[in-house]
Amino acid sequence: MQRTLSFQKAKPYFFLLPILIFAAAFVYYPFVRTFLYSFSRVNFRGDILGFAGLRNFRRLFTDSVFLAALKNTLYLTLIFVPLNLVLSFFLALLATKKRKPGMIYETFFMLPMAVSMAAASQIFKMLLDPAVGILNHILHLKTGWFLDPGTALYGIMMVCLWIGFPFDFLLFLSALRNIPAQQMESAELEGAGYFRKLFYIQIPLLTPTVLYVICTNAVLAMMTSTPVMIITSGQPGYSTETLIFMMYTSGYQSSNYSMASCISLATFALCFGMVLGALFLERRGVHYQ
Repeated sequence: MQRTLSFQKAKPYFFLLPILIFAAAFVYYPFVRTFLYSFSRVNFRGDILGFAGLRNFRRLFTDSVFLAALKNTLYLTLIFVPLNLVLSFFLALLATKKRKPGMIYETFFMLPMAVSMAAASQIFKMLLDPAVGILNHILHLKTGWFLDPGTALYGIMMVCLWIGFPFDFLLFLSALRNIPAQQMESAELEGAGYFRKLFYIQIPLLTPTVLYVICTNAVLAMMTSTPVMIITSGQPGYSTETLIFMMYTSGYQSSNYSMASCISLATFALCFGMVLGALFLERRGVHYQ
């Protein structure tokens, strides 16, 4: 009887064992190895040759390419996150009420979800081409979007925004449609207009969704690499170099595993700081039903 009770208590841990093994092999072990690499001298085969201390980080933070990548990544994050938040929320407001043609434009809003980031990058590379791109033709421009250091990063943002907003649109749409109808009807009976209902009922009840969207988009923006890899390769003049793309080129193209590990830890520290900031906001401004 006692053995049966002990087995029943241990049973949940047996179900967790496969995912724990997977996490240890593909998450925790690589993280520990990355941490060791960042403080070590490593050859091109990945063998640790000796302890380097903070020399790798000192060299990293004095590298002009890294500083450019850090600035680009933070700038992209600070612009992309609010733009994506506003766009997805605005489109969700338009689609909140169920109408006859609603399925059509909701489908168009969600269509980018069916396209991979790599495919979207190729599409925008052609759309924004200075010679044959349709955007320049429609607007009568001669802008070399991905050839000009002043506009190349904005072209990358367009790709990220087009791919990023559909999922957040679904989140906001679901949250808006799940707001209790009694609250909205009560506000209407009290004489509240559209904007009063929006700012005093809908937005406060959507703050958990807003927090989730901000956190996930901030991390995704910090991890931007695919459009850079496919379209610009960090050029022109490192104007589109991002931290993750620099990590890729340092580790996989140059076999500089120490530098790549340092970049990885720096990116992790930035993302972790954003999560801590989000937790602070969660305590101050998030309202749960």
